[in-house]
Amino acid sequence: MSGATHKRIAKPELSDYLAVMSRAVFQAGLSWAAIDRQWDALCEAFDGFDPRVVGSYRDADVRRILAHPGILHSERKIRAAIHNAKVMLELDREHRGLRRYLRSFTTYDDLVADVRRRFSHVGDISAYYFLFRVAEKVPPFAHWIRTVKGDHPRIREMVSAR
Repeated sequence: MSGATHKRIAKPELSDYLAVMSRAVFQAGLSWAAIDRQWDALCEAFDGFDPRVVGSYRDADVRRILAHPGILHSERKIRAAIHNAKVMLELDREHRGLRRYLRSFTTYDDLVADVRRRFSHVGDISAYYFLFRVAEKVPPFAHWIRTVKGDHPRIREMVSAR
């Protein structure tokens, strides 16, 4: 997944789900362009966001990532990615596929509430970004954005660039 690409992923693999969610976590509160520039280094530091690998990370791996050059050094966000990998693996096993988990909810709001409850550092904007990128049903952007406080021009640009 290239740094500047924000296209929808029609048939995401487990590593795509973790990469997209991690990108949303790392972008939160920061310049999206900065994360674009760091994306290749983040993918390298996180072993391509393979949830089986990331989910097995220990404190030594957190220290290794914190020391990796050219990336945001946020221990909270690094630990969030590790936690989220573990949750994805559990849901993948429990539902026989992460996509089946995501599609087990009758409404977008119910799905987002569960995603926010289970995953670390995922809010409304991150959840919309994640679900949009992994080709799940999301409300039309023009309707959804009215429910979010503040102006978010980067997400508007990203989802309209499909």
